[in-house]
Parts: sequence; C-alpha cells; structure tokens
Amino acid sequence: MEGIKRILVILGAIAIIIIILSRCMNAADALPKDIRGEAYTGAATCVKCHQEIKQSFAHNAHGLTSKPVHDQELLKVFARDSNVFNFDMHQKVVIEKRTAGVFQVAYVDGKEVRAEKFDMVFGSGEKAYTYAYWKGKKLYELPLSYFSEIRNWAISPGFTKQTFYYDRPIGSRCLECHASYVDKKVTQTSGITTDEEMERGALLYGIDCERCHGPGRQHAVFHLENPAEKTAKFITIFKTLSRKQKMDACGVCHSGNALVAQKSVFGFTPGDNLDDYYTQDFVGFGGGNPDVHGNQTNMLMGSNCYRKSKNMTCQSCHNTHENIKGNLAVYSQRCISCHQSTKHSELTLAKGSISTNCIDCHMPKESSKLITFQQAGKDDLSPYLLRSHHIAIYPDISK
Repeated sequence: MEGIKRILVILGAIAIIIIILSRCMNAADALPKDIRGEAYTGAATCVKCHQEIKQSFAHNAHGLTSKPVHDQELLKVFARDSNVFNFDMHQKVVIEKRTAGVFQVAYVDGKEVRAEKFDMVFGSGEKAYTYAYWKGKKLYELPLSYFSEIRNWAISPGFTKQTFYYDRPIGSRCLECHASYVDKKVTQTSGITTDEEMERGALLYGIDCERCHGPGRQHAVFHLENPAEKTAKFITIFKTLSRKQKMDACGVCHSGNALVAQKSVFGFTPGDNLDDYYTQDFVGFGGGNPDVHGNQTNMLMGSNCYRKSKNMTCQSCHNTHENIKGNLAVYSQRCISCHQSTKHSELTLAKGSISTNCIDCHMPKESSKLITFQQAGKDDLSPYLLRSHHIAIYPDISK
C-alpha cells in the first residue's frame, strides 16, 4: 500500500512539473521570434504589458531615429516652398512622385541622369530627415535631406555643392546607433579592405526596448506565466546599475565620434563595460576637442555638475520613455531641483524668467564641426546647431 502511495505521489509531482513546463513552453512558443537570437522577443511583445510606455515612446527620438519610408504621400509636406534643388544653372535634383514611390531625380541640362527611391529615413525630424536607398544588399545616402530649421531641402551632410552624388555608402556602423540590429556579412577583399553586405529584411528600425534593457524573452515568459508578480524579473532595471554602467549604456550611441570600434555594439547589453567595445582615439579628429554631435556623455562628464555629484547620470534629466523633446521648462525644473539656491546677477535676471529656461544659457546650441549643410543659392555652409551637454557658465552670461 505504501508503495502505491509513493508511486501516486511521484506521478502527481511529475504531472505538476509537466503542466508547469508545458505552460512555460506554450508561453515561449507564443512569443514572436527575433532575428537577434533566442534570448530576444521584440518590441511587439513588450508593448503587450507596457501600453502606456508605448504611447510615449512611439513619438520619442530614439524610436524614430530610423524607419522605412512607407507613406510616400507624407513626403509632399516636407518641402513647402519647392521640390527642386538647383546645384547650378545646369544641374538640379527634383523630388518627384512616381508610380513606384517618391524619388530624388537628378537632371543635367534638363535630361534625367539618375533617379533613386526614398527607401529609409534617418532622424526624428526635430533637426532633419536624411534619406537612403537600397541597391541590392548595400545602403546609400540620398543627396538631399530635409532640414526643419529652414523648412526645405538642402544638400545632405557629407556632400558638396559641386555636383549631386548618389554613391555615398551607409554601413552597419551608422546603423549601430540608428537601428536596433541589422544582419551583415563582411568579406575580406584584400589584406586591408573588406566588403560589407547587409540584409534589408533583417533590419530592426529605431532603438527598441531590448536595445536599452537587454534581451527580454525570459522576462516576458515569466510575467506572462505569473501576471500577479509585479516586480520585474530577468530584465535590466536601470536603477540597479552602477553610475558607470548607466553612462556606458547611453554612451553606446552618445559618446562621440573620436572612437575606434573594437566590435559591434549591437552585442552590448546594459551592465557591459563599454571599454570592451570602444577605444578612444585621441590622435584623430575630435580627440582633444569633442564635437557637439553625438558626444553628449563625454561633454556631460566634463561638466562641474557631473564631477561634483556622486550620482548624476543622463537619467537625472532624461527619461527615454518620455516625449518631451525641446520642452525647456521641464528640463529647467530638473536643473532647479539641484540648484535651488543659485543666485543670478541683476543683468541676468533682467533678461527674463530664469525658472523656465536654464538650458539656453547653460547648455547653448553650438555648431557641429562634423555636420554642415548647403542651401540652394548660397555659397557658405549653414551651421548644424546641436545642444551642448557641457553644462557651464558661458562667457555671455558671466556678468
């Protein structure tokens, strides 16, 4: 009799284990696959439980940093004045709507010589939209970008006004900060040169949840099976990271251009040491004089606000789930939360309410040394202004 009871207990335990495992397997099997590997599940899974974050992040610069061009009709509203950019009296590029989509079409003396379609857009549009087209397994930058400041087209960054140019490649290194993943194949063509091919169908646009929080499949399976558990499991929680780990997580894409990549940062997960992925190039351009473009972490770390604080990080002012880009009043309140006793001179006070705009004085916009743009009919390059993250008392407000 005892033997029968023991067998029944063992069978019951096995049954329970089978039920639990089957539930987990069913939950895991129900989740979509992700091209990054079995540990990932994709943003579509994340939003099932995080709808509120989704609504805000959908309009956030991180999520919009790249996307495919689907609605071609939207391109019409970008250029309110003209869809024609004249390089000179002989050469021009025209934005044209055709049956297959919208194209940038080059003409020489009225004759069409090149036409490429808008396939992909880079940028959230706060400053600009830069476009690209696919040719086989290679991505190329289109000659015209749309700049929000002038509400018109201008020559894309990296191009010159002398002539239109369609063959400037965009490699996976660019996508490492403007996308969440792309499948690539690198072939050694000689002792020092390589050829890279990228799979258009294996490109994850924008910066998604798992790019910042790490692989989330185990997290999703656990919480789908345990909906009553409200403490996040098996996912990176930023408040648990050290200060360096927090800065490294942002520094993947915001630590500047004077870096040499040791390996692809697509493999970086929060908590990793960024020094394992990048080395600083102090000899090359920007090493001793960092450019304002993409160099937010290093500029912040050089500020007294950062150096005199024990816990200030990017997250002290930024929440990537929010959509408050350009809201200087909100950011100013975050300055005041640490600088309540700061006194200003009468001259400064006379300029207006300082409680709603600390930013323009202490984090002014500066011209990028790496990016400029050329407007039609103008010989001089127009500056590309970006917000400095070196918080300081600048000369024009020191009185």
